Amino acid sequence: MKLSRLIKRLNDKTIYPSDKDVEINIETLTKDSRIKVENGLFFCLRGHTDDGHNHAEEAVKNGAVCVVTEKYIKRLSCVQVVVDDTRLAYSYAAAEFYENPQNNLKITGVVGTNGKTSVCNIIYKVLQKAGKNAGVIGTLGVAYGNNVIKSALTTPDPDDLFKTLKLFVDNSVEYVVMEVSAHAIWLNKVAPIKFECMIFTNCTHDHLDYFYDFLSYRSVKKSAFNKNSRFFIVNADDSLGSEIYAENPKKTLTYGIYSPADVFAVKIKESLCDLTFVMNMFDMLYDVKSNLLGEFNAYNLLASVCACFLCGIKIDDIVKYITTIPPISGRMQHVAKFRQAEIFIDYAHTPDGLNKSLSFLASTTKRKTIVVFGAGGNRDKTKRPYMGKIAGDIADYVVLTSDNPRRENPSDIIKDIEDGLKTVTKNYYVEPDRFLAIKHAMTLLSSGDSLLIAGKGAESTQEIGDCKVEFSDKDAVFKIIAELNE
Repeated sequence: MKLSRLIKRLNDKTIYPSDKDVEINIETLTKDSRIKVENGLFFCLRGHTDDGHNHAEEAVKNGAVCVVTEKYIKRLSCVQVVVDDTRLAYSYAAAEFYENPQNNLKITGVVGTNGKTSVCNIIYKVLQKAGKNAGVIGTLGVAYGNNVIKSALTTPDPDDLFKTLKLFVDNSVEYVVMEVSAHAIWLNKVAPIKFECMIFTNCTHDHLDYFYDFLSYRSVKKSAFNKNSRFFIVNADDSLGSEIYAENPKKTLTYGIYSPADVFAVKIKESLCDLTFVMNMFDMLYDVKSNLLGEFNAYNLLASVCACFLCGIKIDDIVKYITTIPPISGRMQHVAKFRQAEIFIDYAHTPDGLNKSLSFLASTTKRKTIVVFGAGGNRDKTKRPYMGKIAGDIADYVVLTSDNPRRENPSDIIKDIEDGLKTVTKNYYVEPDRFLAIKHAMTLLSSGDSLLIAGKGAESTQEIGDCKVEFSDKDAVFKIIAELNE
């Protein structure tokens, strides 16, 4: 594809050495200078710890024939396109490179600290049951039809994102639902997309290692609710959701439980087996029963119902389809019964997520509630003591362990959590080895207890140093059951 076509939507660009050079042919988009390419277009992206401008020469040596940069680099002999924002340029160029597939799809985006994966997968499954050709993009990967593809990021980088959307178009997908992370918003990954609908779930403490303070993090999420979306669906029980609605009342549909909303739930009944409630939607009442667990999933279901309704599915049909949807993988998922106790895994890795998951189990468990959890390394450290205090306040017994330590010492991470935990309880145990921690917790189980293994959900690896080691909480549970039953 000609460079001129790839950069035609970029404003305030300057071409060096001259505009005549925009007719060169581009075969590959790249942001990694180490990868050898043919006729590549390299984007100099600035990160928290590195700057792509420092690697432009290496990119040229490895096959880049043009560099998109935020400043003219004298030492380069190739064509340069100087722009104000290389990340924005990367997104628009990727969309053009894959023939703007987003324009041929009805895309729903989901923004929020917690609940994105569940909402996306509920909507996706309802769309499928309604006979719609749909696709989903998120933490659990990419799926369409009978196809599932692993993905490394919640919201893929532009090259992979628009390649995936092109794949959807080529396979006659009409509806897409995707998770839109705060990082993706900040890095302009989805800038070229005109969303049919944007959903807001909630905004709570997370990612302050990246956004530095909660107000900045909150502001980034709010910025996704702009003219690039036809409709908004927002949680009226969240203060940010209320703000979004107040500024855009004509295009916003609200849902909630405790605040006035267009769609709301009453008579909520939670158990370790299911969730039931009465949904009021535009003053019509519907009995909802779901295999998903906890009040937090009532919110996820309400948001999903609203989105599916905007996709043209009858409400009666949506309610019927919801009943058949199985638990979302790794999201408050019941994985085993052991010694007449119930074992759950959940992705809860934020203070709010852990609070909601543990509160649900504590209120529905007959006897004691045990939790095993840790925190991610090289990520927001400020949330660790809060999570420790929450676990100690709610659970009867806590086992602190390693999550994805990455380049941090697991013991240092555990100590940060312990700083909050020990202020409220002494009923805890420390075991950095995650397998042994789960095993210790399981040996304490008896009839009527519940065990929550939190933080990693459906993840199949553990990030230790720069390596990813195979590890699944679910698989660990089954292996331990076999060992303890010998």
